[in-house]
Amino acid sequence: MIEEPGVTKDCKTSFCVTKLPLSDLKEKRFILVLFAAVLSPPLRLWRYPRDLLAVFLSAGGNMKRPPPVAPLRLRICVVGSILVAMLTDAKVASMSPSPSPISSVWNLSVPLPPSSIARPPIAVQIIVQTQHHHYHKEMILAVVLASVAVVAIASSTFCAWIVWQRSRQTLGSEDLESSDAGRGLPFGTILGRYNSFKLSKKELITLIDYASLESATNKFNESNFLGEGGFAFVYKACFNGEVFAAVKKLSGGGQDCEKEFENELDLLGRIRHPNIVSLLGYCVHGEERFIVYELMENGSLESQLHGPSHGSALTWNIRIKIALDIARGLEYLHEHCNPPIIHRDLKSSNILLGSDFNAKISDFGLAVPVGYHNRSSLKLSGTVGYVAPEYLLDGKLTEKSDVYAFGVVLLELLMGRKPVEKTAPSQCQSLVTWAMPQLTDRSKLPNIVDPVIMNTMDLKHLYQVAAVAVLCVQREPSYRPLITDVLHSLIPLVPVELGGTLRVSEPLLSVSQKSSGH
Repeated sequence: MIEEPGVTKDCKTSFCVTKLPLSDLKEKRFILVLFAAVLSPPLRLWRYPRDLLAVFLSAGGNMKRPPPVAPLRLRICVVGSILVAMLTDAKVASMSPSPSPISSVWNLSVPLPPSSIARPPIAVQIIVQTQHHHYHKEMILAVVLASVAVVAIASSTFCAWIVWQRSRQTLGSEDLESSDAGRGLPFGTILGRYNSFKLSKKELITLIDYASLESATNKFNESNFLGEGGFAFVYKACFNGEVFAAVKKLSGGGQDCEKEFENELDLLGRIRHPNIVSLLGYCVHGEERFIVYELMENGSLESQLHGPSHGSALTWNIRIKIALDIARGLEYLHEHCNPPIIHRDLKSSNILLGSDFNAKISDFGLAVPVGYHNRSSLKLSGTVGYVAPEYLLDGKLTEKSDVYAFGVVLLELLMGRKPVEKTAPSQCQSLVTWAMPQLTDRSKLPNIVDPVIMNTMDLKHLYQVAAVAVLCVQREPSYRPLITDVLHSLIPLVPVELGGTLRVSEPLLSVSQKSSGH
């Protein structure tokens, strides 16, 4: 190829690229100009400052004035050549009187406009060629390379933006309510077999080592024994001499015990409510499973009503307050969780009482969300005397099943009797069956009330509470009220100082987004 000053309209241009390394600074400027050329075709590329153009174009003389705008195809060719040069660690060869060693040449031909025929070359070496058959091939190569660069850059930028957006959402979710029970390690990362629990950043459960549990319970000494039920034994624990807790030890239950353990951790790890017991941590030691809760100083409602004291500490106002607290906890599960949660095992032994007799619902091992996808394989569970008739007969489970159990607990509070009592060595009688005929007779109602509260109760309030209990234990589920209606009926009956006129507002909890195993 030879250089000719006089060029006809059919002349072509090509850019010679020599294999020379670029400095870091030049590479940065190189990329800057490349982006400007590719992403903005109308840009007047040749009007960039001379010191920037010198990164990839060496001027062969003094530039007295900026050259005209190069044709679009010429600029595309230049961009393609620049990209190839960059990818091969090369730069565009400068125009020099003596030829420089050339390792690669791309003949990217494009007609020059007539106005530029007479001008001497400024930044690129113009070489006359007559091989028209190379034009299309080289043009395609340049355009393809430039397009690939643009697509790669755009894709990388888009992916980075997506990652950034998701990280912002994750950080935002951490601003939600948190508590001491929610701090620790993600449960799904602790045990590989439990990583099906898709807990979010917020739902964190503290892993407690077995040695700490032994120390806190004095090796599960009998003096710290609080009670038992099902597969569990409950012990009082004191961590570091300051934090008191209740430790539920699960063992010997096989697969049922394991399912209840997983289910309780999964649900209690997400739920936050003043009338639902708080989860503090868990432990897995061999075949034994441990769940650590906040300690409720006054034990269970069952122990208070049917224990040695026979409910002497529970005045009329305190009993109605306990009923109100239970209703608030159930309302949260039924109305403020999405999907709603059915407890399935509401009973007096699962109602825990704090130092001021505030009540909290516990034991969520049998709880399930409404619409549980595998209802056909759901094992019939519950406690005799609290199980709703429709669930016992045909396995039909709804929120109204919990309402029935609540009605039974309400009858316990009113009468101080157990849900099922033996009338003979081989015979038992249900509290509901025994009480229903008398609950509907105002003249008989005062005679069946717990003697402990006989002198402190408000007779008018007694009739109202009895009416609520009767509705809750109806055999037909459709006749039972919603727990929200029950709550509204009880609020006016509780003194202001005990929270009777206060309504706890609850945030909406989406269990469908946070629970995958039910």
